[in-house]
Amino acid sequence: MNSILSDRIINMEESATLAMAKKARELKTQGVDIISLSLGEPDFKTPKFIQEAAKEAIDSGNYFSYPPVAGYQDLREAIAKKLRDQNGIADAKAENIVVSTGAKHSIANTFMCLLNEGDEVVIFSPYWVSYAEIIKLAGGVPVLIEGNLENNFKASAQQLEDAITDKTKAVIYSSPCNPTGSVFSKEELEAIAEVVLKHEQLMVIADEIYELINFAGGNHSIASFPGMFERTITVNGFSKGFAMTGWRVGYICAPLEISKAVEKMQGQFTSGNTGIAQRAAFAGITGPLDDSEKMAEAYLRRRGLVLDLLREIPGIKTHVPEGAFYFFPDVTAFFGKAAKGKTIENADDLCIYLLEEAHVSLVTGSAFGAPDCVRLSYAASDEQLKEALARIKKALAALA
Repeated sequence: MNSILSDRIINMEESATLAMAKKARELKTQGVDIISLSLGEPDFKTPKFIQEAAKEAIDSGNYFSYPPVAGYQDLREAIAKKLRDQNGIADAKAENIVVSTGAKHSIANTFMCLLNEGDEVVIFSPYWVSYAEIIKLAGGVPVLIEGNLENNFKASAQQLEDAITDKTKAVIYSSPCNPTGSVFSKEELEAIAEVVLKHEQLMVIADEIYELINFAGGNHSIASFPGMFERTITVNGFSKGFAMTGWRVGYICAPLEISKAVEKMQGQFTSGNTGIAQRAAFAGITGPLDDSEKMAEAYLRRRGLVLDLLREIPGIKTHVPEGAFYFFPDVTAFFGKAAKGKTIENADDLCIYLLEEAHVSLVTGSAFGAPDCVRLSYAASDEQLKEALARIKKALAALA
């Protein structure tokens, strides 16, 4: 009997990060002491002043009705001001902003509005797991350009130029990058912008969700470069820098034609984002960044801790991430090795082995376009990180 399900859902890959987190939770419910380093989720609480803003919004009784599809006007104005003042995007106005249910929703909206069947999208790889599946769902074709460990996983502007065809509609990257933590410099982004400007109607989707967790000495928004505002959809949100993953607030800043299209799309699917969450986001974007800066300092310290521990494990090869809260080590030294009758053929096998034997949850690099690597999140306590790396080291040493 044929399935009643659509081809699009049958062909869609499950999110590898969520799948691994699910497996870890299942083992935890069985009483197994799992240390989960798989999800990209801050281990900090949402700052108190943001929590208080949400409580005040509830108590006011003013935010229980359907909110505007694109977001409350004052929040959109505050986001636009932030982008002008902090990111140098001088043309950003409230009309260019659409607030959505997380940055993932923003990206999905964008591709649904941009792509026709067969349009190509160049993805800087390694890439966040959902990019390719969202592109395919929208009828597009993902085209990967790959960075590697030797160049800090950053594909070049020349690779972008070489990948562009008459079917290319858009380019997408994240900086700081999930999964690698790499950050594009101003010079690297300028080179990318130069390529984009040579190709009429080619759009850039710049995912800047990790901008507040950047150890490279400053963020650079490609939309701030000459000629690039009309060619860029900037994606951001509150999940990472404000520890607001569960609040589900993301946004785009885009040329007016695109922002209006995204608003139209969102009006048919979800309508406006939750009113209480928007009031919390307004407090975050207009308030002090002290808590965000403290979180970033903690991530930087943890990066040093994990880097030292990884360097003690024979066979692990890693670069030094410049942002976000991930390591993305090359683990090919363990391919072909075995323990307890299990042979490690690839990174997928290694992640399952470490989950079952070390009780540590990581994510395979194949989900991010880099099958030689695994992703390790260091958004965890020092004690958890030390214990997890000790377990990993022991389990890897058992492979022969």
